[in-house]
Amino acid sequence: MSSLFELRGSLHKKTKSLLSIIGVIIVIISWFLVSELLSKQVVKQVDNNRIKTKIFDRTYYDNDSLLIAKYDYLKTLDKPTLDNYGLTNDKVYPLLPSPIKVVRSFKELKEKDNLIGNAMHSIKLNVLGYVIAIIISILLGFLLGLVPLFNGLFGRIVDSIRFIPLTAVTGIFIMWFGLESKMKVFFLAFGIIVYLIPVVVQRIKEVETVHLRTVFTLGAGSWQTIKTVYMPYVFSKLIDDIRVLTAISWTYITIAEMLNKGGGLGELIWMAKRQSRIDKAFAILIVIVFIGLIQDRIFVLIDKMLFPYKHINKQKKY
Repeated sequence: MSSLFELRGSLHKKTKSLLSIIGVIIVIISWFLVSELLSKQVVKQVDNNRIKTKIFDRTYYDNDSLLIAKYDYLKTLDKPTLDNYGLTNDKVYPLLPSPIKVVRSFKELKEKDNLIGNAMHSIKLNVLGYVIAIIISILLGFLLGLVPLFNGLFGRIVDSIRFIPLTAVTGIFIMWFGLESKMKVFFLAFGIIVYLIPVVVQRIKEVETVHLRTVFTLGAGSWQTIKTVYMPYVFSKLIDDIRVLTAISWTYITIAEMLNKGGGLGELIWMAKRQSRIDKAFAILIVIVFIGLIQDRIFVLIDKMLFPYKHINKQKKY
């Protein structure tokens, strides 16, 4: 029991899995209780027609907030009277949807909104943007990190680009590439590049001098030094940095997909917002989290395959 509260302590794999399950259950129960606490009873219109009755002195619509304001009066009416006016007494979740409603919305998303197709579209854009960003970042990063001339010329400029608010340059990318998928891919790539290039440069600086002196003593040239020292070290560290940026990339791709109707999970979130369907928006966010977790595990497997020596000395803690 004491190991649960030990500073920087480690847990048995089974214990950690059990605690993770308990944590998920606690979050879901808390979510359900808070959503019910914030829910409201309202009188809603059950069809898509306008209603104009003796109850009101004007015409109201299905989502008219005045229907909620009139609830204190409308709740005194019996069910037959409400049915006669095309109204129903219902519970709504204006701030936090119930987990039950979120789960039920998956069926509608799959059947009416092509959830799987839009998810695959977003994944494709994400992967393309990542491949472009990684290639460019590695090439430019090694130039800036290894060649003093390039570092002196462009090092500070690259560092300062990180402070550009990416949401503010969407208009520029639209002018350059239009509103099609190409714009979204390059926008995502740019959002990753501005953070990844400085990381590559920093990883190069972290290479220990003792390794460089060793290969120099063995008579290695510049290219051999890059190949045997810099590249293995930087790539083994860089894959962890890329894993972190994977989460950030979903922010950029959803922003880009909200700009026009080209498909993707970002567009689905925008549509859910327009429809005031917060339950569907939460469901889409859960899908993005699920995809992100799968991507993270894929990066872990790639890391173990390419750099097995990083994991040799990792012992299971009991």
